[in-house]
Amino acid sequence: MTEEIARQLVQAFVSSLKGLKLYPLQHPALARQMQTFLGILQICHQKHSSLSIGLHDGALVVDDLLLSADMPATDDLVRLLQRTGLTGLQFESGVDEDEFSRLLALLTTPTKNAQSVENLFPAKHFPHIHPLVQEPEQESQAPRAVYGRALKVMDNIFHDVRLGKIPSSTEAISVMGDMVKLMISEPDTLFALSMLKDYDNYTFTHSVNVSVISLAVGRACGLNEEQLRTLGLGALLHDLGKLKVDVEIITKPGRLTVEEFTEIKKHPGDGAALVVEMEGITSEVVDIVLGHHLRFDRSGYPASALSQTMSPMIDMTAIADTYDALTTLRSYQRPQTPRNATEQLRTLSGTVLHPGFVEKFIVSLGTYPVGTLVRLDSNEIGLVVKVEVQGREAVKLKILFDSSGSKLTTLPLIELVNAETARIIGEVDPLTKGVDVTEYF
Repeated sequence: MTEEIARQLVQAFVSSLKGLKLYPLQHPALARQMQTFLGILQICHQKHSSLSIGLHDGALVVDDLLLSADMPATDDLVRLLQRTGLTGLQFESGVDEDEFSRLLALLTTPTKNAQSVENLFPAKHFPHIHPLVQEPEQESQAPRAVYGRALKVMDNIFHDVRLGKIPSSTEAISVMGDMVKLMISEPDTLFALSMLKDYDNYTFTHSVNVSVISLAVGRACGLNEEQLRTLGLGALLHDLGKLKVDVEIITKPGRLTVEEFTEIKKHPGDGAALVVEMEGITSEVVDIVLGHHLRFDRSGYPASALSQTMSPMIDMTAIADTYDALTTLRSYQRPQTPRNATEQLRTLSGTVLHPGFVEKFIVSLGTYPVGTLVRLDSNEIGLVVKVEVQGREAVKLKILFDSSGSKLTTLPLIELVNAETARIIGEVDPLTKGVDVTEYF
């Protein structure tokens, strides 16, 4: 949906509401306003069977499109929803003039309290229009809880695939919605959790971490909320095909033989064949699963995908996949620090990785990315827990070790802005200090 269509829809909705205050339901002027709204709604329903108009942090949102408050109709609809106690309305395909007129009458009739508006939506009167109400905030929306849910979702999906079943996409789509919201509201904390590594369950931990990092890449590249959901879901499912590969090949610590690598190269195609059978999976998600090992110069594998036109989201996922691999302990490598990992991304930029996307991602992380352990000129050691890079570069640090090298129990929080970041004299490898940086988020 374009912003212009969304604005027309809101304008037609508000015009119908105002028209009901001026004319009786049978008046031709009101009928024309209602038909305009229903006509635009029908156009929207040609692509998606459901459309929502609602509030997000006090602003008006049509589906995932945030409307700027530069037209009176937007303000009018925001005030109406706030007055009724609704966070929005969901319109399913099939709304007719009769049902829409009942909605207008309900919304323009004074009620004793906000809750009564919600209760006046019986299914027999409103089979295609549903109220959206504010859900109470739950602890499960905390970053660690959402990350844990994502791990559980992948565990279940992997279990189903091993049993030869087509896994359900319902929980994956649900948890991805929560992950995207966190990437928008608490990007530093969620990104830091991608540094959690479970080496006993590496494959699905890697899948969740690549999903988190891909959301950070997509956010840096300006994707909207719906696009982030697509990107994150594709990244979450990107390695499903590895379940079809002999586990001894997957876990082999040394160099693979030609025959073994031939088997590995089958996993994108096998994964795409799996996800295409899952309900609610878009073609872009399939592209990500199939194309995440295609290089920017379009070498790589699988060979069948080399000549295809594919979503640019495959390049974003490839960046995330590479970053997670660089920061993960392997039998043949120590994990690289976040700053060293970004330097490695730059060396791969232009051949293996998309140069524009790489640069935007690195800029968004700042000189000292979240999760970096640094030494100050005072000899104190701190952990970067927040980065601000819009208009100024600032970092917030939790001081973990004092100048004498003693580990602190109370952790001072300090902020370094612009030139003050020169106080940072270098990175510290967390392994040398016995620090699990994810414990501090």
